[in-house]
Amino acid sequence: MLTHNTLETLRALKLHGMAAALEEQQSMPSTHDLSFEERLALLVDRERLYRDNTRRTRLLQQARLKVAQACLEDLDYKAARGLDKRQIASLASCEWVRRGQNVLITGPTGSGKTWLACALAQHACREGLSALYWRVPRLFEELRIAHGDGSYLRLLKRIEKASILVLDDWGLSALGAQDRADLLEILDDRVPARSTILISQLPVDTWHAYLGEPTLADAILDRLVHHSHRIPLAMHGDSMRKQARA
Repeated sequence: MLTHNTLETLRALKLHGMAAALEEQQSMPSTHDLSFEERLALLVDRERLYRDNTRRTRLLQQARLKVAQACLEDLDYKAARGLDKRQIASLASCEWVRRGQNVLITGPTGSGKTWLACALAQHACREGLSALYWRVPRLFEELRIAHGDGSYLRLLKRIEKASILVLDDWGLSALGAQDRADLLEILDDRVPARSTILISQLPVDTWHAYLGEPTLADAILDRLVHHSHRIPLAMHGDSMRKQARA
């Protein structure tokens, strides 16, 4: 009865890891020989592990990554795409996120840009950092709706909170004046403490012309390109999507 009451109290306090560990200890006679301090340490360790796993799961769900299963451990270096193992190893430390730096991934369709971006974001979530994935056309559509229904500032705050903002399909469609202004607001909120991963088929040196308006283009690229890591991918043979289907 005493143990039952203790379990109920632990669950009421949301100490679910400790409750599960206590139940295991009760069912394992070998733990009864441990000292009180040793058994307590096992309970505390289980609670910390439970909370870490819960946080990682929540971060991955909130990130809404397009390729949720992508991970750096499965990265294919054999394909002739121009990947630098040392660069990827450096990015895996997540120090670039803690420093508020950006990653610019460019290359032709099917070269694995989105997969790599999602793998970097997924790895950061596993390290306890938050991420948020958006396709650029969909993001601007949501921003236009937010302007109309009064939720614009709330949406900006939600985007700002993410340690990593993944912007996919940059450069697929022309940007209007309001789109450029919104993009500058988003990037300005992220400098210098937040990071952005930008994915595009367009080479970086064409982005100024793509943005169109010179003054805003200068401001946007100043926040994106400086202090960034560039990953220009190449593609030889079949696209990565075709290989995955095969």
